[in-house]
Parts: sequence; C-alpha cells; structure tokens
Amino acid sequence: MVDLKSQYQKIKPEVDKAIEEVINSAAFINGPIVKEFQANLEKYLDVKHVIPCGNGTDALQVSLMALDLQPGDEVITTTFTFIATAEVIALLQLTPVLVDVDPDTFNISIEEIKNAITSKTKAIIPVHLFGQTADMEAIMQIAEENNIFVVEDNCQAIGSDFTFSNGKKQKSGTIGHIGCTSFFPSKNLGCFGDGGAIFTNDDSLAQKMRGIVNHGMFVRYYHDMVGVNSRLDSIQAAVLNIKLKNLDSYIEARQSAAKYYNSAFANHPRIKTPIIAKNTTHVFHQYTLVIEDMNREELIKFMNDRGIPVMIYYPVPLHQQKAYIDPRYKDGDFPVSEFLSKNVISLPMHTELDDEQLKHITSSLLEFLNQN
Repeated sequence: MVDLKSQYQKIKPEVDKAIEEVINSAAFINGPIVKEFQANLEKYLDVKHVIPCGNGTDALQVSLMALDLQPGDEVITTTFTFIATAEVIALLQLTPVLVDVDPDTFNISIEEIKNAITSKTKAIIPVHLFGQTADMEAIMQIAEENNIFVVEDNCQAIGSDFTFSNGKKQKSGTIGHIGCTSFFPSKNLGCFGDGGAIFTNDDSLAQKMRGIVNHGMFVRYYHDMVGVNSRLDSIQAAVLNIKLKNLDSYIEARQSAAKYYNSAFANHPRIKTPIIAKNTTHVFHQYTLVIEDMNREELIKFMNDRGIPVMIYYPVPLHQQKAYIDPRYKDGDFPVSEFLSKNVISLPMHTELDDEQLKHITSSLLEFLNQN
C-alpha cells in the first residue's frame, strides 16, 4: 500500500546525515532539530503555533484536555473514521456524539452536525478523511453560532488547501481552534516511528498545550496542571524536516496517481471514483473506491494473488465497534457510513507509483469486475 523503502532511497543521503547529526549531538529529546522542524512546519502551514507531540492520538487527546471540558460534555464527530477520534473522547470521560457522513466526500455531514447539537455540545471534531478537507466554512459558522470549539482531525490531510467563499485559502488543520496531525510512517508526511503535532493560532491554547505535553510543567519539577508525557523525539524531527521540504512534490505524485486511476475507471458503471468537493484540494492519503455488488473478500484475494495489496478503510463504523456500543444508536441509524463500510476498497497510494504499476493495478481490478 505504501512504498517507504523507495521513497527513502531518494532522500537517503540527507536523511542519513540528519540522523547522524542527532546521534552525534546526543540531543535526543527536545533537541534543536525539533525546534527547527516546528518552525518550518509553522511556516509551511502559515500557523502561529505548532506543538510537536508523540503521535496523532496524543495530539487529539491533548487538544481536548486544553479545552477544559467536563465529564459528560458532548463532542460531535463522525462514525466513519479511525477509532482514535472517538477513543480520546471516551478516555477523557466525555460523551461522543456520532453523526453520519456525506455520501460523496465521506466527510462529516453538515446537516447531521446541526441535528446533533444540544445544550451539552462543547466541541466538534471533523475528520478530513482520506485527504480532503471537510466543509470547514460551514462548520466554523455552526461553531460560532453555538459557542462550540472545533478540533480538526487532520491526520490524513496535511497539505490540503481549503478555499472559503470569499476566496481566502487556508491549510487544513489551521482553520479550527485547534488542528491535529499524525506523522505515522504511512502518512503523507511520515516519520520513521511515531510522531504527531498540534496546530493553533490561539496564543493561550498553545501555551497550555505546551505544558500539557510536558507533564503539565512549564518550570522543571513544578506542575501547574495535569499533563501527559508526549514528545516528538529528535531523530523523528530530523526525518520530518527533510520530508517536509518534499511534501508538495509528494502530494503532486499522489494526485498524479489518482488521476491515472480516475481515468482508468471513468467509464465503469460499477465503480464510483473519489469525488472532490469544490472548495478543497485532495492530497490522497488513501485512494478509495465505492464498488457495489462485489464480493469484496474475493476481490481482495484476486488482487493479492497478483501481488497487489488492497485495504478496507473502514470495515466497521464506530457505532458498531464492540468497545463503543451505545444504546443511543442502532444498526440503520447511519445509513451512509454503514453502506460505505460494506462497499469501499482502497488501492495502493503512495509517492513511488509508476505507470507500469498503475496499469497492473487498474487492469487487474477491471479484469475481476468483468469476470464477476
């Protein structure tokens, strides 16, 4: 699904030198390279504050901790996403309020957000799924009208641009009160282990989150709040600093591969290719198709037998996960998410795909569908 080895070979001299410099300096935690990467990412995103942390899940948890929410407060998010989005809500004893997604973009439904708001609603976590930004203009308007915080789950869409109706552009993750990302190796901007970051333009929230990620400590051994231990180590920052310089070209390579896929599948009556909303760019963290009337397990085997990995993101919506069964929800309450979970399939998507590989992938999928 992701060819990290080939990507590394292209930047190997730079990466090896950067890692060696960290080792020679022995500044493994909060070293100068972490501050350098932080500053470079702030510049790329055009955001005032980047707070590096241990992973994307920590980024989400720290963000919610900084908002001083109380047990039982409601946080609205999508049921069609990776578990971490709801996991942090539950860990903090908040109440996850799940809503359905748009059938075209797979991002959180604006109308469903409106319908889910109550007097207990304190935050919304839109997930920029698979690489395109949710409708942040509408979400921020809803938040302002209802005095609600917005925490963007930007773990799959770093580098995506959102265009407001007045023509203003902003990077995904910088529009809400707080944005979060993951640097898991397979992400568009990925390190060689775990890593994450939090973004905000709010000085007060930034200061608070810097304390939370460091055991609630601003002065050594003096703890002003309950915090966690969540740091981006220097080796990961060194790798990310190199990759950040290449992020836009990585995005272009993914978009080029997606264009090839779209063209190959354009006229097939059973395939729905990704639909890009008019106000966002798509950075294609995943390339996800909707294919009805297929035996998905047979398709996976067919593709695997030809050396092609395929994945299902996500086979079970959050409201049907054993750990998150809730009497408020029943099967059928989220028809779009439940449909997608049964009919989506994701093809290989990374920066190193060439025409020969893309031809093999697309011809194999079409062969299966023509035979079945």
